[in-house]
Amino acid sequence: MSPTDNADAVTRGLKCYQVGGSVRDALLGLPAPDRDFVVVGASPEEMLRRGFRPVGRDFPVFIHPRTGEEYALARTERKSGHGYHGFVFHAGPDVSLADDLARRDLTINAIASDSEGHLIDPYHGRLDLASGVLRHIGPAFAEDPVRILRLARFATRFPDFRIADATRDLCREMVRSGEVSHLVAERVWQEMRKALMHERPSRFFDVLRELGALEVVLPEIHALFGVPQPALFHPEIDTGRHTLMVVDQAARLDGSLAVRFASLVHDLGKALTPKEQWPSHRGHEKRGLAPIEAVCRRLAVPNDCRELALLVGEFHLHAHRAFELKPVTVLKLFRRLDVFRRPERLGEFLVACKADLRGRLGRENDPYLQAGFLERAGAAARAVEAAPFLDQGLEGEAVGRAMDRERLARIEAVRSDFQSRMSWGRSSILLSSEPGCGRPIRKP
Repeated sequence: MSPTDNADAVTRGLKCYQVGGSVRDALLGLPAPDRDFVVVGASPEEMLRRGFRPVGRDFPVFIHPRTGEEYALARTERKSGHGYHGFVFHAGPDVSLADDLARRDLTINAIASDSEGHLIDPYHGRLDLASGVLRHIGPAFAEDPVRILRLARFATRFPDFRIADATRDLCREMVRSGEVSHLVAERVWQEMRKALMHERPSRFFDVLRELGALEVVLPEIHALFGVPQPALFHPEIDTGRHTLMVVDQAARLDGSLAVRFASLVHDLGKALTPKEQWPSHRGHEKRGLAPIEAVCRRLAVPNDCRELALLVGEFHLHAHRAFELKPVTVLKLFRRLDVFRRPERLGEFLVACKADLRGRLGRENDPYLQAGFLERAGAAARAVEAAPFLDQGLEGEAVGRAMDRERLARIEAVRSDFQSRMSWGRSSILLSSEPGCGRPIRKP
């Protein structure tokens, strides 16, 4: 492991230690994130005299004036209330490096490196790295409910690691005690956002469910488990399992954060289907809009994620049945997706819909010709311009009507071309791929 580079005029004479994720990832042979440092034996006044810029209101964190890296004074913390903000911090020259490392969550995140590259590992994090174990440092872990989210996220980032039995038991006790109910919504989104961008984001939600926290943190997702779907079309049957398979498919397709979030919440309406209608879920698209809005509002989800999630929730069956839609319906879909002003949105919408189709047992690699049709139809519709109709002497609303007629003709032409080239008699592509929502599935 390379030594930390702190031998400059700003840090000379300070006891600086590289800590946290960059040390952990370097030991694992992974690309390291931005480096963070802990300074032992210094005061805020000394840091300011050396030119560090202060940041953070709750505890003394400073930005190196040359490198832009974070340097925090070694600190301890004491529980003073519920939740993430319920702590009193103490930072001073009397706080040791071991004291600072003790307040961290997991042993693998409590390894430090000095300026010569020597490791300081008082809680045996290297042993847990070698054994593939996620283990809490001590009982103080239970004081901060965010640590359950971080545990689930690290389990997602390192899917081959197992959670120590004692850590799992402690998390379950935190849920039973009600501590998880005090989570700050912004921190929930922050950890979930990071987890969604991992290779297999489903593990984040699986871990939270195993620990009993999913019902508290994301009750709308928790409610999907145990809700059946028709086995003919969903061999996985369980809606919760299907949802997590869809999220993993969205990751496999390299979907954006908005695509992955939309994939997570696209079927929330199925949890609201009356049991007497199971396993059918007619109308689940519309029913799902209210819980999608609720999740977005509660977690302060960014607008781009919220907007795509609502569109995918309401219209994913339109995409699955694209070849059965009339051109006028396809054009209405394009307008709802705002593809004439935001053409990139159609692509994101279709990635989420493809993930929905493939998020089923045995269909993980199915082709999704609907996406190709809608992409080409969208491009053809967007290519229609007003100029030729203005040249014909049309004005006002007449221009818009003429443009729509041309768009409809081009959409129909694209569909006819697809049909002729797909050799319908030999195709096994399922056009209506969502069961129990109206028309029966058919093979062309």
